[in-house]
Amino acid sequence: MSAHVTEPPALGTAPPEPAPAARAGLALGLLATCNAMIMIDESMVNIALPGMGQDLGLGPVGLGWVLNAYLLTFGGLLLLGGRTGDLLGRRRVFLAGVALFTAAAALRGLAPSGEFLIAVRAVQGIGAAFAAPSALALVLSLFPEGAGRKKAIAVCTAVGALSTAGGLLLSGALTSLSSWRWVLLLNVPIGVAILLLAPLVIAETPRSRGRFDLAGAVLSTAGAAALVFGLARVAEHPWSDPLVVGTLTAGVLLLVTFWFVERRAEQPVVVLRLFADRDRLTAYTGTFAVQGALIGTMFFLIQYFQYVAGHDPLTSALALTPVAVAMITMSGAAVRIERAVGPKRLMLTGAALLVVANLWLSRLEAGSGYWNTALPALLVFGTGMAFCVLPTTILGTSGLRHDEAGAASSVHNALQTVGASLGLAVLVTVAARAGSAAAENPPAGLPEEAVQGHVFLESMSASFTAGACFAVAAFAVALFIRPAGATRTSGR
Repeated sequence: MSAHVTEPPALGTAPPEPAPAARAGLALGLLATCNAMIMIDESMVNIALPGMGQDLGLGPVGLGWVLNAYLLTFGGLLLLGGRTGDLLGRRRVFLAGVALFTAAAALRGLAPSGEFLIAVRAVQGIGAAFAAPSALALVLSLFPEGAGRKKAIAVCTAVGALSTAGGLLLSGALTSLSSWRWVLLLNVPIGVAILLLAPLVIAETPRSRGRFDLAGAVLSTAGAAALVFGLARVAEHPWSDPLVVGTLTAGVLLLVTFWFVERRAEQPVVVLRLFADRDRLTAYTGTFAVQGALIGTMFFLIQYFQYVAGHDPLTSALALTPVAVAMITMSGAAVRIERAVGPKRLMLTGAALLVVANLWLSRLEAGSGYWNTALPALLVFGTGMAFCVLPTTILGTSGLRHDEAGAASSVHNALQTVGASLGLAVLVTVAARAGSAAAENPPAGLPEEAVQGHVFLESMSASFTAGACFAVAAFAVALFIRPAGATRTSGR
């Protein structure tokens, strides 16, 4: 394991006393459940989109805003959310975020119009932006660096995978048997349970001395939101679209300005010394790259199982559960493997598995058998995810002062969100171009009714090949992680 050299906590930011094991276990369960609740929400909304469009009169543009309204506020406010937890108390901010997220989830299930639905989705994104980084920061507060924290991160990964699988199955069943409104209400009882139980088992963290960096908050929010909007728009418009070019350019310029402002700020939204540590910077970069290797699986395989294989939503959800099974099983193994070989080799193995899984899935055809083709690839995929998530999270949240946990957690979450947006934008672009080429030059003798299926398969194959390229990038990034046993300094 790497040795960590850290400074004593700053004045007024002493770490809290460790919680008793039983209480810490219950707290971890609630925090992991919160992250899982946020993770599965987007899948639920995607499954419910057709019903929303029909009942609320939303066209493609409106349905796109149902997704983008959430992404804009979530991605835009993550950095501010983490800093707010450091300053005001992480439990307080966590509960406020969960309350807002849950209230919006309840209102969206009762939405009388498309405009109302889009508005509450934006509010829900605000709640998620404050809950998610505070949840991870609270996990870091509960478990000091070492074996306990690694196990806690593995538990969060496993619970997230289990909840994602369960959420997909419930969503598929409700979509097949009932209304989309019931799908959108699934997270409400989970949020209520967290709000009732969290004050009983999660202690408040000490507040850090400082004040809000207003300029940094505005610049980071506007810059991240512009990037997410531009990347989300690429899913339906070319990269040359003026609004895409304008928002992406604005996002980059705003974030560059944010960087210079933070260098001079007395109490910055993001502490720039977080990026001075080589392993942490590598972990952040790896987190960003891995998202492109992950995002296409849910997006394209759901369509493959329904439109090509002819399964209903419930059966399609069942077909994807092996990913969650592999993640749950291998998350615990990842802790033991990391202890034996170190984070570098573990991430290299995970990235290599993601390359194999993406290339394997790129070969799916209309007549491919599930048990001998899709299933093995999904198991490899889930294992690769578990092996990549653990080391990037550990390295990205190690060697921190107590008052930096929220900021580091928000950076980790922000890179996941922006990385997923970029990954999906690239994959959709690659898929669209491959589909256009396939439509212009279909195989000789292919029946007209089979052309659409051929075009989709060519698009999906190209997107998974692009996903493999993202995994190769993650592998290359992992090469820069220090070997186990190397001295790690915090760069302060």
